[in-house]
Amino acid sequence: MTVIPTVFAPSKRKPATDTFYRDVVQGLSASQKYLDPKYFYDAAGDALFQQIMQCHEYYLTGCEMEIIRQQSSQIVKALQLYAGDFDLVELGAGDATKSVHLLQALIDNGVDYTYFPIDISANVISQLEKNLPAQVPGLQLHGLNGEYFHMLQQANNYTSKKKVILFMGANIGNFSVGAARSFCQQLRKYLQPGDLLLTGFDLKKHPQVILNAYNDASGITRDFNFNLLHRINRELQADFDVTKFEHFPTYDPVTGACKSYLISLEKQVVHIGEQQTIHFAENESIYMEISQKYSLEETDQLAAYAGFKPVARFFDRKHWFTDCLWKCI
Repeated sequence: MTVIPTVFAPSKRKPATDTFYRDVVQGLSASQKYLDPKYFYDAAGDALFQQIMQCHEYYLTGCEMEIIRQQSSQIVKALQLYAGDFDLVELGAGDATKSVHLLQALIDNGVDYTYFPIDISANVISQLEKNLPAQVPGLQLHGLNGEYFHMLQQANNYTSKKKVILFMGANIGNFSVGAARSFCQQLRKYLQPGDLLLTGFDLKKHPQVILNAYNDASGITRDFNFNLLHRINRELQADFDVTKFEHFPTYDPVTGACKSYLISLEKQVVHIGEQQTIHFAENESIYMEISQKYSLEETDQLAAYAGFKPVARFFDRKHWFTDCLWKCI
């Protein structure tokens, strides 16, 4: 991606805002404009995403919840079969709404394990440490606040047991296929032969079902995308007029790439702070995010590419979603 050189305006912004500013200006100065989807999640974005997960069109959360709630005992048996004695590490634990069912099933089956939830949010880890032991009596928990791989290294220092890594919620779909390969390869470097990875994949299905999930009739996904422009306006003193943009999701059933864009409805100029000017042509797009869909064969190919062997799969009743269990080789 070619980026037009930009001189960043000096400011008294806090370091986090400086990074936000630089990432936004860099993305909007590229030949194909883009915004980093990690910035969707301010307080308003979090609330909107919670609403998205409740939309009937957004099937992903319900499908994986069905798997975890109804097949926890089968998953536990597979973990014991392939890993024996292990500890559990979850990447991006969030509120553990789904994984709590697996945590309880492990306790019910007499598995002696420690749960290491990893999350970039210190508040999330604090809440998990406070609330989960009450929800799952007997749970041994050690929260890790920070970036995935750095915290994985810390987990390696805390335990010598085999590890079962949880990467749930189709989070692997937030990467392009190439980026997913790189991520899985890097993850493998922090694991030992015999360690396990349980990760969720949204499967290819009728294209309209997939497209509807990212273009709900209530317009919540549209508002979720526009919220990032509102955030840029508020935090970086920009002047985006969201009425001059249109939310445009696409899905390619061949590649499995579901992408979201914001389309400029007219030729316009947007200012970011006092010194940055971004020009938009009519119908020019801002690339917002990807949600990659997979066939079962493609999940196997990804596993093999990164040094894993598929050993089990768990499906919802519609076979729209799968949690794949991979073993490090």
